[in-house]
Amino acid sequence: MAELAVEVKNISKQFGRTLALDQVSLEVPAGELFALLGPNGAGKTTLVHILCTIHLPDAGQAKIAGFDVVNQAVMARQSLGVVFQEPSLDSRLTVFENLDFHGRIYAVPTALRKQRIPEVLELVELTKWRDALVRNLSGGMKRRLEIARALMHDPALLILDEPTVGLDAQTRSRIWEYIYALQKERGMTVLVTTHYIDEVEGCDRVCIIDKGKIQALDTPEALRATYGQEVLWVEPKDALARAAILGKYPQALEHQGKLGVRNLSEGQVAAFFAEFGTRIRSSNLQTASLEDVFLALTGRAIRDQAAGGKDAMLEFGKRGGEHTQ
Repeated sequence: MAELAVEVKNISKQFGRTLALDQVSLEVPAGELFALLGPNGAGKTTLVHILCTIHLPDAGQAKIAGFDVVNQAVMARQSLGVVFQEPSLDSRLTVFENLDFHGRIYAVPTALRKQRIPEVLELVELTKWRDALVRNLSGGMKRRLEIARALMHDPALLILDEPTVGLDAQTRSRIWEYIYALQKERGMTVLVTTHYIDEVEGCDRVCIIDKGKIQALDTPEALRATYGQEVLWVEPKDALARAAILGKYPQALEHQGKLGVRNLSEGQVAAFFAEFGTRIRSSNLQTASLEDVFLALTGRAIRDQAAGGKDAMLEFGKRGGEHTQ
Protein backbone atom coordinates (compact mmCIF):
# COMPACT_ATOMS: atom_id res chain seq x y z
CA MET A 1 0.00 0.00 0.00
CA ALA A 2 1.29 3.43 -0.96
CA GLU A 3 2.42 5.75 1.83
CA LEU A 4 -0.29 8.26 2.70
CA ALA A 5 0.49 11.97 2.91
CA VAL A 6 -3.03 12.82 4.11
CA GLU A 7 -5.55 10.70 5.99
CA VAL A 8 -8.95 12.15 6.85
CA LYS A 9 -11.54 9.98 8.60
CA ASN A 10 -15.09 11.13 9.34
CA ILE A 11 -14.13 14.75 10.00
CA SER A 12 -16.98 17.06 11.02
CA LYS A 13 -16.85 20.75 11.91
CA GLN A 14 -19.64 23.13 12.83
CA PHE A 15 -19.60 26.91 13.24
CA GLY A 16 -22.74 28.00 15.08
CA ARG A 17 -25.62 26.55 13.11
CA THR A 18 -23.51 25.99 10.00
CA LEU A 19 -22.22 22.49 9.43
CA ALA A 20 -19.05 23.25 7.48
CA LEU A 21 -17.88 19.63 7.19
CA ASP A 22 -20.09 16.57 7.49
CA GLN A 23 -18.34 13.20 8.00
CA VAL A 24 -15.62 13.89 5.40
CA SER A 25 -13.18 11.07 4.65
CA LEU A 26 -10.40 10.97 2.07
CA GLU A 27 -6.82 9.80 1.53
CA VAL A 28 -4.00 11.36 -0.49
CA PRO A 29 -1.08 9.05 -1.36
CA ALA A 30 2.43 10.47 -1.29
CA GLY A 31 3.45 12.05 -4.60
CA GLU A 32 -0.09 12.83 -5.78
CA LEU A 33 -1.44 16.11 -7.11
CA PHE A 34 -4.83 16.22 -5.40
CA ALA A 35 -7.50 18.88 -5.92
CA LEU A 36 -10.40 19.89 -3.72
CA LEU A 37 -12.93 21.46 -6.10
CA GLY A 38 -15.98 23.30 -4.88
CA PRO A 39 -17.69 26.67 -4.62
CA ASN A 40 -16.75 29.10 -1.88
CA GLY A 41 -18.47 28.00 1.30
CA ALA A 42 -18.26 24.32 0.33
CA GLY A 43 -15.93 23.42 3.20
CA LYS A 44 -12.58 23.37 1.37
CA THR A 45 -10.84 25.98 3.49
CA THR A 46 -12.28 24.59 6.72
CA LEU A 47 -10.76 21.22 5.87
CA VAL A 48 -7.45 22.87 5.01
CA HIS A 49 -7.45 24.76 8.32
CA ILE A 50 -8.00 21.50 10.20
CA LEU A 51 -5.12 19.87 8.30
CA CYS A 52 -2.97 22.90 9.15
CA THR A 53 -3.92 22.62 12.85
CA ILE A 54 -5.65 26.03 12.83
CA HIS A 55 -9.05 24.58 13.72
CA LEU A 56 -9.81 21.53 15.82
CA PRO A 57 -12.31 19.08 14.33
CA ASP A 58 -15.53 18.47 16.25
CA ALA A 59 -15.32 14.79 15.35
CA GLY A 60 -13.10 12.47 13.36
CA GLN A 61 -9.35 12.24 12.83
CA ALA A 62 -6.84 13.71 10.40
CA LYS A 63 -3.17 12.90 9.86
CA ILE A 64 -0.39 14.58 7.91
CA ALA A 65 2.50 12.27 6.97
CA GLY A 66 1.31 9.93 9.71
CA PHE A 67 1.11 12.64 12.42
CA ASP A 68 -2.24 13.34 14.10
CA VAL A 69 -3.11 17.01 13.59
CA VAL A 70 -4.56 17.28 17.09
CA ASN A 71 -2.28 15.16 19.26
CA GLN A 72 0.92 15.64 17.25
CA ALA A 73 0.30 19.15 15.94
CA VAL A 74 3.94 20.31 16.00
CA MET A 75 5.15 17.31 13.99
CA ALA A 76 2.24 17.72 11.58
CA ARG A 77 3.19 21.37 11.03
CA GLN A 78 6.81 20.49 10.37
CA SER A 79 5.56 18.23 7.56
CA LEU A 80 3.56 21.04 5.93
CA GLY A 81 4.26 23.85 3.52
CA VAL A 82 1.23 26.13 3.21
CA VAL A 83 0.15 28.91 0.88
CA PHE A 84 -3.01 30.49 2.30
CA GLN A 85 -5.62 32.47 0.37
CA GLU A 86 -4.65 35.79 1.90
CA PRO A 87 -1.15 37.26 1.39
CA SER A 88 1.11 36.59 4.36
CA LEU A 89 4.48 37.97 3.29
CA ASP A 90 6.21 40.79 5.17
CA SER A 91 6.12 43.60 2.64
CA ARG A 92 8.80 45.57 4.53
CA LEU A 93 11.39 42.84 3.97
CA THR A 94 13.16 41.80 0.79
CA VAL A 95 12.47 38.59 -1.08
CA PHE A 96 15.61 37.06 0.41
CA GLU A 97 14.75 38.20 3.94
CA ASN A 98 11.27 36.65 3.76
CA LEU A 99 12.74 33.32 2.76
CA ASP A 100 15.55 33.49 5.29
CA PHE A 101 13.16 34.38 8.12
CA HIS A 102 10.89 31.44 7.25
CA GLY A 103 13.89 29.12 7.24
CA ARG A 104 14.92 30.36 10.68
CA ILE A 105 11.40 29.86 12.04
CA TYR A 106 11.56 26.23 10.91
CA ALA A 107 15.09 25.78 12.31
CA VAL A 108 16.64 25.17 8.89
CA PRO A 109 20.44 25.23 9.46
CA THR A 110 22.32 28.25 8.09
CA ALA A 111 24.22 26.26 5.45
CA LEU A 112 21.03 24.63 4.23
CA ARG A 113 19.20 27.98 4.09
CA LYS A 114 21.98 29.38 1.89
CA GLN A 115 21.57 26.42 -0.42
CA ARG A 116 17.78 26.36 -0.58
CA ILE A 117 17.08 30.07 -1.06
CA PRO A 118 18.65 30.24 -4.54
CA GLU A 119 17.07 26.86 -5.40
CA VAL A 120 13.50 27.93 -4.61
CA LEU A 121 14.00 31.36 -6.20
CA GLU A 122 15.14 29.71 -9.41
CA LEU A 123 12.14 27.37 -9.33
CA VAL A 124 9.67 30.28 -9.29
CA GLU A 125 11.82 32.52 -11.50
CA LEU A 126 12.47 35.23 -8.92
CA THR A 127 16.26 35.08 -8.78
CA LYS A 128 16.61 38.59 -10.25
CA TRP A 129 14.35 39.99 -7.52
CA ARG A 130 16.29 38.46 -4.62
CA ASP A 131 17.00 41.83 -3.04
CA ALA A 132 13.76 43.59 -4.02
CA LEU A 133 11.33 44.74 -1.35
CA VAL A 134 8.22 42.56 -1.38
CA ARG A 135 5.95 45.62 -1.50
CA ASN A 136 7.34 46.38 -4.97
CA LEU A 137 6.37 42.98 -6.43
CA SER A 138 3.27 42.29 -8.51
CA GLY A 139 0.48 40.10 -7.18
CA GLY A 140 1.62 37.14 -9.24
CA MET A 141 5.23 37.52 -8.11
CA LYS A 142 4.14 37.62 -4.48
CA ARG A 143 2.19 34.40 -4.95
CA ARG A 144 5.22 32.76 -6.52
CA LEU A 145 7.32 33.92 -3.58
CA GLU A 146 4.81 32.40 -1.15
CA ILE A 147 5.19 29.06 -2.95
CA ALA A 148 8.97 29.35 -2.71
CA ARG A 149 8.74 30.20 0.99
CA ALA A 150 6.52 27.17 1.67
CA LEU A 151 9.26 24.94 0.23
CA MET A 152 12.09 26.30 2.37
CA HIS A 153 11.83 23.61 5.06
CA ASP A 154 11.37 20.76 2.54
CA PRO A 155 7.84 19.75 3.61
CA ALA A 156 6.30 16.35 2.93
CA LEU A 157 3.08 18.02 1.78
CA LEU A 158 2.43 21.34 0.07
CA ILE A 159 -1.06 22.78 0.62
CA LEU A 160 -2.24 25.63 -1.59
CA ASP A 161 -5.59 27.16 -0.66
CA GLU A 162 -7.08 28.95 -3.68
CA PRO A 163 -3.60 29.97 -4.91
CA THR A 164 -4.80 31.78 -8.03
CA VAL A 165 -7.67 33.87 -6.64
CA GLY A 166 -7.44 37.46 -7.81
CA LEU A 167 -4.82 36.75 -10.45
CA ASP A 168 -5.23 37.31 -14.20
CA ALA A 169 -5.57 34.33 -16.52
CA GLN A 170 -1.96 34.42 -17.72
CA THR A 171 -0.58 34.53 -14.16
CA ARG A 172 -2.97 31.75 -13.08
CA SER A 173 -1.60 29.57 -15.85
CA ARG A 174 1.98 30.31 -14.80
CA ILE A 175 1.27 29.44 -11.16
CA TRP A 176 -0.07 26.08 -12.28
CA GLU A 177 3.07 25.46 -14.29
CA TYR A 178 5.04 25.76 -11.05
CA ILE A 179 2.62 23.42 -9.28
CA TYR A 180 2.97 20.78 -12.01
CA ALA A 181 6.76 21.12 -11.92
CA LEU A 182 6.83 20.57 -8.15
CA GLN A 183 4.67 17.49 -8.35
CA LYS A 184 6.28 15.86 -11.37
CA GLU A 185 9.94 16.84 -11.14
CA ARG A 186 10.27 16.63 -7.36
CA GLY A 187 7.66 13.98 -6.66
CA MET A 188 6.08 16.29 -4.09
CA THR A 189 2.62 15.69 -2.69
CA VAL A 190 0.43 18.71 -3.46
CA LEU A 191 -3.09 19.37 -2.18
CA VAL A 192 -4.72 22.36 -3.84
CA THR A 193 -8.16 23.88 -3.37
CA THR A 194 -9.91 25.83 -6.09
CA HIS A 195 -13.30 26.89 -7.40
CA TYR A 196 -11.96 27.18 -10.96
CA ILE A 197 -12.98 23.99 -12.74
CA ASP A 198 -10.50 24.46 -15.58
CA GLU A 199 -7.60 24.34 -13.11
CA VAL A 200 -8.08 20.71 -12.04
CA GLU A 201 -7.93 18.96 -15.41
CA GLY A 202 -4.25 18.12 -14.95
CA CYS A 203 -4.57 16.80 -11.39
CA ASP A 204 -4.17 13.13 -10.55
CA ARG A 205 -7.46 13.06 -8.66
CA VAL A 206 -10.25 15.53 -7.98
CA CYS A 207 -12.49 15.62 -4.91
CA ILE A 208 -15.72 17.52 -5.56
CA ILE A 209 -17.02 18.95 -2.30
CA ASP A 210 -20.19 20.94 -1.73
CA LYS A 211 -22.15 21.93 1.39
CA GLY A 212 -19.59 20.17 3.58
CA LYS A 213 -19.95 16.78 1.91
CA ILE A 214 -17.83 14.92 -0.62
CA GLN A 215 -19.93 14.48 -3.75
CA ALA A 216 -17.40 12.47 -5.77
CA LEU A 217 -13.70 11.62 -5.79
CA ASP A 218 -11.80 10.17 -8.75
CA THR A 219 -9.56 11.04 -11.68
CA PRO A 220 -10.87 13.77 -14.01
CA GLU A 221 -11.32 11.16 -16.75
CA ALA A 222 -13.31 8.81 -14.52
CA LEU A 223 -15.50 11.64 -13.23
CA ARG A 224 -16.36 12.72 -16.77
CA ALA A 225 -17.10 9.13 -17.80
CA THR A 226 -19.32 8.49 -14.78
CA TYR A 227 -21.17 11.78 -14.36
CA GLY A 228 -20.53 13.83 -17.48
CA GLN A 229 -22.86 14.15 -20.42
CA GLU A 230 -22.21 14.42 -24.12
CA VAL A 231 -24.79 16.62 -25.81
CA LEU A 232 -25.62 16.70 -29.51
CA TRP A 233 -26.78 20.26 -30.18
CA VAL A 234 -28.78 20.87 -33.36
CA GLU A 235 -30.53 23.86 -34.89
CA PRO A 236 -33.84 22.82 -36.53
CA LYS A 237 -34.65 24.45 -39.86
CA ASP A 238 -38.24 25.28 -38.91
CA ALA A 239 -40.97 24.81 -36.32
CA LEU A 240 -42.10 21.50 -37.85
CA ALA A 241 -38.58 20.04 -37.61
CA ARG A 242 -38.31 21.30 -34.04
CA ALA A 243 -41.59 19.65 -33.08
CA ALA A 244 -40.57 16.39 -34.74
CA ILE A 245 -37.26 16.23 -32.85
CA LEU A 246 -38.96 17.04 -29.54
CA GLY A 247 -41.56 14.37 -30.30
CA LYS A 248 -38.79 11.79 -30.69
CA TYR A 249 -36.61 13.19 -27.87
CA PRO A 250 -38.94 14.82 -25.30
CA GLN A 251 -36.14 15.20 -22.75
CA ALA A 252 -34.05 17.32 -25.14
CA LEU A 253 -32.47 20.49 -23.76
CA GLU A 254 -33.48 23.84 -25.26
CA HIS A 255 -31.11 26.79 -25.46
CA GLN A 256 -31.08 29.83 -27.74
CA GLY A 257 -33.16 28.15 -30.43
CA LYS A 258 -31.14 24.93 -30.39
CA LEU A 259 -32.05 21.49 -29.09
CA GLY A 260 -29.65 19.29 -27.16
CA VAL A 261 -29.96 15.51 -27.04
CA ARG A 262 -27.87 13.90 -24.30
CA ASN A 263 -25.69 10.79 -24.17
CA LEU A 264 -26.36 9.24 -27.55
CA SER A 265 -24.24 6.26 -28.59
CA GLU A 266 -22.44 6.35 -31.94
CA GLY A 267 -25.23 4.26 -33.42
CA GLN A 268 -27.89 6.54 -32.01
CA VAL A 269 -26.13 9.61 -33.41
CA ALA A 270 -26.07 7.96 -36.84
CA ALA A 271 -29.76 7.13 -36.51
CA PHE A 272 -30.54 10.72 -35.51
CA PHE A 273 -28.87 12.12 -38.63
CA ALA A 274 -30.48 9.48 -40.83
CA GLU A 275 -33.89 10.68 -39.63
CA PHE A 276 -33.36 14.42 -39.15
CA GLY A 277 -30.16 15.28 -41.03
CA THR A 278 -31.97 17.18 -43.80
CA ARG A 279 -34.11 19.09 -41.31
CA ILE A 280 -31.38 20.83 -39.30
CA ARG A 281 -29.23 23.85 -40.13
CA SER A 282 -26.23 22.95 -37.98
CA SER A 283 -25.01 20.47 -35.39
CA ASN A 284 -22.33 20.30 -32.72
CA LEU A 285 -21.29 17.45 -30.41
CA GLN A 286 -20.39 18.86 -26.98
CA THR A 287 -18.17 16.45 -25.08
CA ALA A 288 -18.47 15.84 -21.35
CA SER A 289 -16.69 18.32 -19.06
CA LEU A 290 -16.03 18.66 -15.34
CA GLU A 291 -18.54 21.53 -15.41
CA ASP A 292 -21.14 18.95 -16.48
CA VAL A 293 -19.97 16.67 -13.67
CA PHE A 294 -20.37 19.40 -11.06
CA LEU A 295 -23.80 20.31 -12.40
CA ALA A 296 -24.91 16.67 -12.37
CA LEU A 297 -23.71 16.15 -8.78
CA THR A 298 -24.93 19.41 -7.22
CA GLY A 299 -27.76 20.51 -9.49
CA ARG A 300 -26.16 23.91 -10.10
CA ALA A 301 -23.19 25.57 -11.72
CA ILE A 302 -20.16 26.26 -9.55
CA ARG A 303 -20.29 29.71 -7.97
CA ASP A 304 -17.55 32.26 -8.46
CA GLN A 305 -17.60 34.44 -5.38
CA ALA A 306 -14.87 36.32 -3.59
CA ALA A 307 -12.66 34.04 -1.56
CA GLY A 308 -12.43 34.34 2.22
CA GLY A 309 -9.82 33.05 4.62
CA LYS A 310 -8.33 36.17 6.16
CA ASP A 311 -5.90 35.88 9.02
CA ALA A 312 -5.24 32.19 8.42
CA MET A 313 -1.48 32.67 8.55
CA LEU A 314 -1.80 34.51 11.84
CA GLU A 315 -3.86 31.68 13.31
CA PHE A 316 -1.38 29.14 11.93
CA GLY A 317 1.22 30.61 14.24
CA LYS A 318 -1.04 31.06 17.26
CA ARG A 319 -2.95 27.88 18.12
CA GLY A 320 -1.77 26.54 21.43
CA GLY A 321 1.32 28.72 21.24
CA GLU A 322 2.88 26.04 19.06
CA HIS A 323 5.35 26.39 16.26
CA THR A 324 8.30 24.50 14.96
CA GLN A 325 11.47 25.22 16.82
